[in-house]
Amino acid sequence: MTESNSRRDFLKKTTTISAAAVAAVSGPNLLLGQAKGANSRFRVGVMGLGRGRGHINGYLDVPNTEVAYVCDVDEARLAAGAKSLEGKQEKQPKQVSDFRRMLEDPELDAISIATPNFWHAAATILACQAGKHVYVEKPGSYNAWESHRMVEVAKETGRQVQMGTQRRSYPGMIEGIQKLREGVIGKLHYARCWYFNTRPSIGKGTVGPPPAGLDWEMWQGPLPERPFKDNLVHYNWHWHWFYGGGELANNGVHSLDVARWAMGVDYPEKVTCNGGRYYFDDDQETPDTAYATFDFGAAGGINWEGSSCHRRKPESPAFVSVYGEGGKMDFSSANYTVFDNDGKEIGQNRDAPSDVPHFTNFASAVREGETLNQPIADGQISSMLCHYGNMAYRSTGSVKVNPGTGALVDSPEGQKYWAREAYREGWKL
Repeated sequence: MTESNSRRDFLKKTTTISAAAVAAVSGPNLLLGQAKGANSRFRVGVMGLGRGRGHINGYLDVPNTEVAYVCDVDEARLAAGAKSLEGKQEKQPKQVSDFRRMLEDPELDAISIATPNFWHAAATILACQAGKHVYVEKPGSYNAWESHRMVEVAKETGRQVQMGTQRRSYPGMIEGIQKLREGVIGKLHYARCWYFNTRPSIGKGTVGPPPAGLDWEMWQGPLPERPFKDNLVHYNWHWHWFYGGGELANNGVHSLDVARWAMGVDYPEKVTCNGGRYYFDDDQETPDTAYATFDFGAAGGINWEGSSCHRRKPESPAFVSVYGEGGKMDFSSANYTVFDNDGKEIGQNRDAPSDVPHFTNFASAVREGETLNQPIADGQISSMLCHYGNMAYRSTGSVKVNPGTGALVDSPEGQKYWAREAYREGWKL
């Protein structure tokens, strides 16, 4: 079964959903601050069935877990998401195109958000206010204001909110960080991050009616209305500033989170970001090549280099490299290798990557009160690094930050990008 709303119903329900959903929540398993218990069935709804298919596969490997809902605004993706669960759990999931229908179910424990960035904060906030726990994909927010607001709401409601920077739950990464804490390469000074890819041109889109089966109004969600353009859905919205944050917010957040975790730092003092769109003459607005630096003062520094349209295959840098007085630790996507100052390998881990531990940690936090490996408050500090970088890139190339609060300091041009000018009528974050 799929659902759709008229424009009038859409706005009306949006303005009332928080109160209505909270009123609908019942049962001891969803009382604020109370865990369900280790043997309780964990019921989750997955929103956004592109990356969300990975969420489904992850939850299928979490014991005593049921994907109770699948949600997408594209009828074909919705049907495919439901079909992927056939024969894999006792019940087939309910299919909805409006995620708020999930929030009305008092038996649903959590929603798992794998939508475009501009949906992350809105869906998280409404879910928390409806008493649901939340797993939200990186970066978790579209801009700095949303980042701070969703952290506030998670705290106010007492909900467990896990951000999808899943390497926080990889055993090999955890072991590597522990080795750094134990001093395997001594005092740490700097970390470097890389992302290389070979993305093709997105071309120049044509404005027109959305394709059959796509609820364009619901796809836009909290955004001010804009016409459909045929090179946005389902991925290239990343490269338009109105919808996404470019490669820095798309993939940079993963390596920056590992680097910040390794270095043991939070907010920087100064951020610079420069680059450009060098490879194609098309509609992409965000840079295909960029270099961002994050100065943490006496605590050290981090940089990130991204090349989206040229993989640079002759080069073979690590995912993240951390430099200390006594050597270097290279993190791959899931494990690490340690070298001394002479370049001799002195330790390694070769664990394979798997998202399942991160989903398991989330379910255990809800059921048993286990500590989240990437709670939204900490995850959003890593996301803020991406927001600072984009604010710097889009303004003067540099912004200053109060390292205690995360607020911008003496950066009026960058401040213009702190928050979105407006949301669709009826949405209040």
